[in-house]
Amino acid sequence: MRQPVSPAVGALAGLLGASGVALGAFGAHALQGVLDERGVELWRTAVNYHFWHALAFVLVALTAAGRARSVALAAFGWGVVLFSGSLYALALGAPRWCGAITPVGGVAFIAGWLALGRALTRRAGQE
Repeated sequence: MRQPVSPAVGALAGLLGASGVALGAFGAHALQGVLDERGVELWRTAVNYHFWHALAFVLVALTAAGRARSVALAAFGWGVVLFSGSLYALALGAPRWCGAITPVGGVAFIAGWLALGRALTRRAGQE
């Protein structure tokens, strides 16, 4: 049985989606002509992963249950912060060592997808 979405999870889902849209618009308008080609590509990658994983967060919140749900929600949230956040920072000129954070966020994304798969598999077995 699907767990209800808590107010905190709902708020975080909305925040992740809204911030993805806002940062995408910011990059397309306010940073136009400010970022070099590499910076634009980093920003675009950050926004793409940010928004796709905001949608994945909503998917988990609405469909998954149990411990796997909690793991997936945490992993997707941290993935956005670490993966996309480090790319946003690099695009804006952060020191190169910030790039070492990006793969940690990528691993969080992978863990989130695996946890989602586990949650959905367990849910299908219960129906």
